[in-house]
Amino acid sequence: MTEAGMLLPRRSLLRGGLAGFAAAMMSRALPGCSDTEPGLLPADAGTPDAGTPDAGTPDAGATPVDAGPMEADAGRSYFEPRAVPAPPALRSLIASVGALGAPDANGLRLPPGFTSRVIARTGERVAGTTYSWHLLPDGGATYATEDGGWIYTSNSEMVLVGGVGAVRFSAAGAITAAYRILDRTNGNCAGGKTPWHTWLSCEEVSRGRVFECDPYNDRAAVVRPALGIFKHEAAAVDTVNAHVYLTEDEPDGRLYRYVPARRTPQGHPDLSAGRLEVATVDSGNRVTWQALPDPQWTGDTPTRLQVPTSTVFSGGEGIWYHAGVIYFSTKGTHQVWAYNVAAATMSVLYDGRMMAMPGIRGVDHLTVSCCGDVLVAEDTGAMQIVAILPSGELKPLVQVVGHDSSEVTGPAFDPSGTRLYFSSQRGLATGSGSGWTFEVTGPFHERMA
Repeated sequence: MTEAGMLLPRRSLLRGGLAGFAAAMMSRALPGCSDTEPGLLPADAGTPDAGTPDAGTPDAGATPVDAGPMEADAGRSYFEPRAVPAPPALRSLIASVGALGAPDANGLRLPPGFTSRVIARTGERVAGTTYSWHLLPDGGATYATEDGGWIYTSNSEMVLVGGVGAVRFSAAGAITAAYRILDRTNGNCAGGKTPWHTWLSCEEVSRGRVFECDPYNDRAAVVRPALGIFKHEAAAVDTVNAHVYLTEDEPDGRLYRYVPARRTPQGHPDLSAGRLEVATVDSGNRVTWQALPDPQWTGDTPTRLQVPTSTVFSGGEGIWYHAGVIYFSTKGTHQVWAYNVAAATMSVLYDGRMMAMPGIRGVDHLTVSCCGDVLVAEDTGAMQIVAILPSGELKPLVQVVGHDSSEVTGPAFDPSGTRLYFSSQRGLATGSGSGWTFEVTGPFHERMA
């Protein structure tokens, strides 16, 4: 095998001491959840082989996770896109954001002209709703709604009772609802937003799976084993080639690509069946992709070890597709990578090993602005979200103060580009698992005339 960067041990997630709290959370009646989940597999049970490696899993890939309504997609192996307003054309103002000031009342250091609010805390009801916010809020994304509002989805990285919660906002930014869109899954870390308005929620456990979820809570979540069985972190959809790229949070993790067996009528990848491939980067930074013989991990060899020549990416974390480039981070090496899809070449966008402090430490989740600013959330470090500008300059956008045993997770802009959502996964310095989810509002972007 080849190796990208140095292999460094990943910080062990602080999950100890939460079992009692998790049991209490499980016993609550959660809106949007059914009592039985006929399609839910045990977390480490693997997935039965459905045929040849290239065939994927055409039937198992469309197994409902719970008994929620599926009428809109009955008989289909894919989710129909939702008719929501197109995002406005935006211009990034991130390069002109000022220096961070003193902590505000919510413990956030913000630039001038920015404000914050806490929209949710673990174990407390989201304001105006009956939904209690989940443990260990992690990866997230936003979705426009038909009425001009939006939804923020948030994973729970709690073992055994993970799942996904969501908060819905009106066009004016008021919270109007909160609910579960996935329940009783295992260690849901990051994921990925799809162009057809669903959320891919990834399990960060040894035999982790990917679940396709409906942020609008109209359709039941679906397990997608064709995207591979491994310690998933995040996913990103290449909107041009209809491929899905996936990271793996292992010290000897890999970078994967899913090539669908077919596209939907709208040209999106059908996630029910396809070929899962793994990347190999040569000495000239050229990337080749090789099919995995057993992506469902039905045999003895873990998915990441099935192609010995494939390249190691230590502690794969956030991943995002923007303008023909796949950006992803590796926390084990403090690096952010850029894969040029058309040229099939790999480069390093940011290398924390080569930078004197202050830099970005514990590079983790990321998102990309409309104009190519790569926002990176820190796991430990200074607990900041830092933008890597197209010029290469680093621009801190927010810092969480007093949450020293936590990490910043789930950064995502609302459709207007003026609100940034994210969480402190474990909250204040005790690291109790009592996560805080924030909204920061200010001139990150402006509408183009």
